[in-house]
Amino acid sequence: MYVITGAAGNTGSEVAAKLLAQGEQVRVVGRSAKRLEPFVKKGAEAFVADITDTGALTKAFSGAKGVYAMIPPDVSTPDVLAHYQRVGDALAAAIEKRGIKYAVVLSSVGADRPDKTGPVVGLYNLEKKLGAIPGLNALYLRATAFMENLLSQVGVIKAFGTMAGPVKADLPIPMIATRDIGDAAGEALLQLDFQGKSTRELQGARDVTNTEAAKIIGAAIGKPDLTYKQMPAAQLKPGFMQMGMSSNMADLLLELADAQNSGYLKVLEPRSPRNTTPTTLETFVAEVFAPAYRGQKAARA
Repeated sequence: MYVITGAAGNTGSEVAAKLLAQGEQVRVVGRSAKRLEPFVKKGAEAFVADITDTGALTKAFSGAKGVYAMIPPDVSTPDVLAHYQRVGDALAAAIEKRGIKYAVVLSSVGADRPDKTGPVVGLYNLEKKLGAIPGLNALYLRATAFMENLLSQVGVIKAFGTMAGPVKADLPIPMIATRDIGDAAGEALLQLDFQGKSTRELQGARDVTNTEAAKIIGAAIGKPDLTYKQMPAAQLKPGFMQMGMSSNMADLLLELADAQNSGYLKVLEPRSPRNTTPTTLETFVAEVFAPAYRGQKAARA
């Protein structure tokens, strides 16, 4: 039995689908029974729980030979790192109480840094909590920037005719599609060939600047002159909050951007076949971004 936390999310759903396709027993954990229903129809067992509830997670992890552990985002919470702390404490306690032997953990590039990386500090802390559990074999998947984050630009483009954000326009950024994170996590759970506490970066297909991303997106949505502008934090924070973020979340994202811009947050591994994933930005834009921009269902189910 495999147990998948955050099963209704971008990465957890991919992990669950991969394991179910291989005929594995899967228990999917989430806050909403309705959102777990598609997995139940494919043979999964649903377990509705609050991810901060240690008792519920301990029950959910019963009989698990492997767990996919992740912290579901809550961008509206007034204290983001406290949310990470609560979830991390619950995950670690449940994993230790159940004597789980294998966990694949969604982490992030930058989780080697203890501070100044915005929300990624929460993943640094999660790695430390799990690292202290005796007998646990944990694989920390340190993913780079999600391509899905670009979807926030749909409204910006429609309102202002340009892309905008806090990161430098010419900074090469490794971007990854969450489907590839889920695929890597699912494969790691199927193999269970990792020992001790180890990290693996997932760097996407290649590095892309925001200027290049604007050209790719512009070509796909019929705006070949689309550009990206780096904007000051004072102008961006109100926009972030209008999108539903708390003031604290907005501040942490701006801190994260500063860490990227300065080089404080960066990949540690040389690019290799092991950390390079298949989905290109062109593919993501064609299959996900462009349909979202047009108000259509994504081309990829």
